Amino acid sequence: MRITNLNCSDDIGASSWMVEIENHRILLDCGCHPKRDGRETLPLLDQFKDAEVDAIAVSHCHHDHVGALPVAIRLFPKAHVLMTELSYCLVERVLHNSVNVMNRQRAESGQMDYPLYTHIELDGIAHLFQGFQYNREIEWAAFHKTRLLNKSPTLEFYDAGHALGSAGMMLRGTHENLFFTGDVSFRDQTILKGARFEGVKADVLIMETTRGNRIVPQGFTRESEIDRLARSIQSVIARRGCVLIPVFALGRTQEILALLALLMADGKVPKQPLYIGGLGRVFTDIYDAQIHRTHRNLSGMALSQSHNLMVVEKKQLENMKLRSDKIFVITAGMMTEHTAAHDLTARMVGDEKHGIFFVGYADPGTPGGRLKAAKHGETFLFSGSAGLVTKRCEVEDFDLTAHANRDELVEFVGKVSPKSVVLGHGEPESKAWFKEELSKRFPAINVLNPEPGQTLTV
Repeated sequence: MRITNLNCSDDIGASSWMVEIENHRILLDCGCHPKRDGRETLPLLDQFKDAEVDAIAVSHCHHDHVGALPVAIRLFPKAHVLMTELSYCLVERVLHNSVNVMNRQRAESGQMDYPLYTHIELDGIAHLFQGFQYNREIEWAAFHKTRLLNKSPTLEFYDAGHALGSAGMMLRGTHENLFFTGDVSFRDQTILKGARFEGVKADVLIMETTRGNRIVPQGFTRESEIDRLARSIQSVIARRGCVLIPVFALGRTQEILALLALLMADGKVPKQPLYIGGLGRVFTDIYDAQIHRTHRNLSGMALSQSHNLMVVEKKQLENMKLRSDKIFVITAGMMTEHTAAHDLTARMVGDEKHGIFFVGYADPGTPGGRLKAAKHGETFLFSGSAGLVTKRCEVEDFDLTAHANRDELVEFVGKVSPKSVVLGHGEPESKAWFKEELSKRFPAINVLNPEPGQTLTV
């Protein structure tokens, strides 16, 4: 088996792996790097531009896992595109929104590489997308009967508990198999239940390492973190400030809406309208529509009916007065430039009555990461467009992650008992922690940390 790391950098970056097994090739994920622009965001697909690829499998529909999919299809036109049936409900919306964002960035910042693909191109390839139920084996190489030299390897999706439709992926060959975790949460979130990876055994494990650099404090509980968030929101509202919770449109938005509905029902947060973005509302409606097919808590809660949701677009926010106790659940989670969360933060950050509350990961190199790192009262460079700002508002970080903690992943490695573990989707220090810890705990396992573009034979 040969595995090539196609991430364009050594950080979380653009998730993408080429796996060659039994004379067939399958691409696992094809994301875009969230901190780069233009063609620099793409995975290293050109390494296989002259190769025949049988299939592309998508773990879930976050941009860093699926954003470059149309580019991959352009390079590998014979490949069938496989995903869960829930991701199938999302993927076109996600990619069409990416086109809108790229067109806007071209107009605002002069990035002439954009768009990397168009609405027309997306409409032309949508028929290639295929959705499958969890825990169904698919003979993915059998689609190319002219190349079928032996029995096709199979693919099976396992519920990863990270976002709607997210999956770990099992590749089974005649003599060996591989499991790819994708992004995984082993613990229940507010809506989604934890991953269903029970019984997974594999010769090779490709594993995310997002939280390898984060120690979970002794005695930490999700419930205490939720209580802390409720108290912080109450405090901001009491001083007539506004609350901004920056989120990803898919997953984080819906989890926070569900959490706020519970807090409002319990009287821990005052009942009031919630301001969300248009894309967040679209994905919220899809979450509601797919209740019956989702392994979830709160199966009777329709998010769009549990709140008075006020959809506001970026331009509306520019003129909105921030003088009353408004709660914004707005994209983007890392406050990247030209997003509503970025522009709203630039207006709120200098006013001590407001509160900005993070509930997920923000890369240190993004505006959100820089805001987290700055000290109260410090003037710092927020972004190229916003320039220098002074941090006077309340900024808090709440650990309501949709990723597995590092100790949970180490425990999972022990259960899978692979011969080799391939580390990916994490910062260098996160992968370094896993390499040291796994080598110490499981000395018989070969722990590999491939560089961008490196091919491993395992």
